[in-house]
Amino acid sequence: MKRFLASSLLALLISLPASAQHPEDAAFLAARDAYAKGDRTRLSKAIAGLSSHPLTPWAQYFQLSLQLRDKEGADAGVAEFVERHPNTWLAEKLRNEWLRWLVEQRDWARAREQFARLQRPDAEAACRGLDARLNLGEPGAVAEARSLLVSAQPLAGSCFAPLGRLAASGEVASTAVWERLRRLWATGKLKDARAVAGWLPAHEAPATKAVDAVAEHPARHLARLPEHLSDSRRGRELAGLAVLRMARADARVAAARWQDIEHRIPADERGFVWGRLALAAAMSHQPEAGAWFDEAEKLGASFDEEQHAWRVRAALRAGDWLGVTRAIAALPEAMAAQADWTYWRARAVAALGKPADAQGIYQQIAGQPNFYGILAAEALGRPLALPPRALPPTAEECLAAETHPALVRGLALIRADLRFDGLREWNWALNGMNDRQLLAATDFAQRNEVIDRAINTAERTRIEHDFVQRYPTPFLAQVAPRVSAVDLDPAWVYGLMRQESRFIMDAKSSAGAKGLMQLMPATAQWVAKKIGMDHYHPGKVTDMDINVTLGTNYMRMVMDGLDNHPVLASAAYNAGPGRARKWRAATPLEGAIYAETIPFSETRDYVKKVMANAMYYAAVMGLPTPTLTQRLGTIRPRGFGDTTAESLP
Repeated sequence: MKRFLASSLLALLISLPASAQHPEDAAFLAARDAYAKGDRTRLSKAIAGLSSHPLTPWAQYFQLSLQLRDKEGADAGVAEFVERHPNTWLAEKLRNEWLRWLVEQRDWARAREQFARLQRPDAEAACRGLDARLNLGEPGAVAEARSLLVSAQPLAGSCFAPLGRLAASGEVASTAVWERLRRLWATGKLKDARAVAGWLPAHEAPATKAVDAVAEHPARHLARLPEHLSDSRRGRELAGLAVLRMARADARVAAARWQDIEHRIPADERGFVWGRLALAAAMSHQPEAGAWFDEAEKLGASFDEEQHAWRVRAALRAGDWLGVTRAIAALPEAMAAQADWTYWRARAVAALGKPADAQGIYQQIAGQPNFYGILAAEALGRPLALPPRALPPTAEECLAAETHPALVRGLALIRADLRFDGLREWNWALNGMNDRQLLAATDFAQRNEVIDRAINTAERTRIEHDFVQRYPTPFLAQVAPRVSAVDLDPAWVYGLMRQESRFIMDAKSSAGAKGLMQLMPATAQWVAKKIGMDHYHPGKVTDMDINVTLGTNYMRMVMDGLDNHPVLASAAYNAGPGRARKWRAATPLEGAIYAETIPFSETRDYVKKVMANAMYYAAVMGLPTPTLTQRLGTIRPRGFGDTTAESLP
């Protein structure tokens, strides 16, 4: 039976992307489309054509999901369905929808029960569960809600109703509401701030029009501050909002205006504003950031994780190793243990004349398969070496993966253009697997050419590893000549492709970038014209050969335009050449510090991963390579060797 299922699955995986060849494939695709359109009649007809199809449970889920969404919806059959599919993403997904429906029905007892049965509740589910517990009068629920309000974590949409009720009943202090409100203002979440402002007592709540006016014209508001500003918290908080809105354009100008009025503000409120001004300055690479963080700390401000991180980065950018040590010492314990801050603590200790102590700190992370693990090992004099390659999975192990229902459904969903659910189904199935099972699942994904799942799965092994699967080189025969033609490092190119698309041929980002090398349409058009590619049109951008040709040529242009430095070029590929230039310093800057102090979190993470990827690809491909420290090198001052970067898209 298992072998029959495995062979039928292979047929399914091949047939789904194209026009369906098996009657049940066609029925599932019809069910998928009917669900997307909310057409229950067509969905029922499609389900009637399904019996043994591996995705039949998903078609049944579609029907129950629509049932819960109907105006007169009911939950008949939902309990039976989740019990039939225990410990699966499919059951978790439907139970989440059921929980939402039960909350809408105000069926608090059953909502509480279903929340308790979720295996990995997200923030939305957690607040629905809290809502149920509050309505049932459970001990501790009010205290939990108060803690949630004052925490630094963002509020999920389902949190607003229960917290709003508590505020209206007086069970949440207005001071806590103000704390949440000012954080929302500081982070630019004005829509959520409008809702939270409504929780304040009428005599304290700022009018929506007043807040909008401050957000739009902060300088005008600060020029018209009332004489008795200190008497009203509403007035003081609006003044702080105006200063922080000004800081979006120029932190120095905002700080100067704040210094004019801060004597009229209580110390704790002043500290909050200085902490946010310091963050804005640090992210703009302004040297005042460190002093402003110190001022905020002196006034009793507490920092969130982003502020803590940028306090370290500001000190790094300034070359202030004592400041780096102090900032890392102030990190929350779990944050301080992360590889990045462990590495920089070791660097600071070494710079302050304690190399032996630094060696002990490097040891804590050396060899971890990441950017800072590689750098720490190099600091200890250890060159990068791949771990021994695990033995291939046996036939029995492969069969177990091929017949694992959730793995099968995951690949089939991806083939049926339901990628998000396919990824969740696949990843859920990996939970609790040992290394041998993970290696077999990796092999299963790789043989079905779902390379991104092969990479993701191979990265999860703990003792037995296969770095060839973690760092695959698909399409090498086509890619290698393109890379050679523009004289690029193939390890870097593959490292970038792995990060861009995970080798998904038709990958498309939310911004509209497409293909293996994730080219924006305008960039692809520009490069095609520059290199004289005849008969190019946007519809060809996902063609593998054209995408790689355009992408590698663009990488070459970016390298030429940015001092031939791979760190700058990696940053430029992700965030644009103009930003990569702007983030350079006025003096030479270590490449690792440049990467760590990139203001965009996505680009910062991207550059580190691309550079680490390049090291592993060089090892997998057997290429001679400099160390990561050498690859990072030094970023020369702004304007050096980037005269052509301005013309790049």
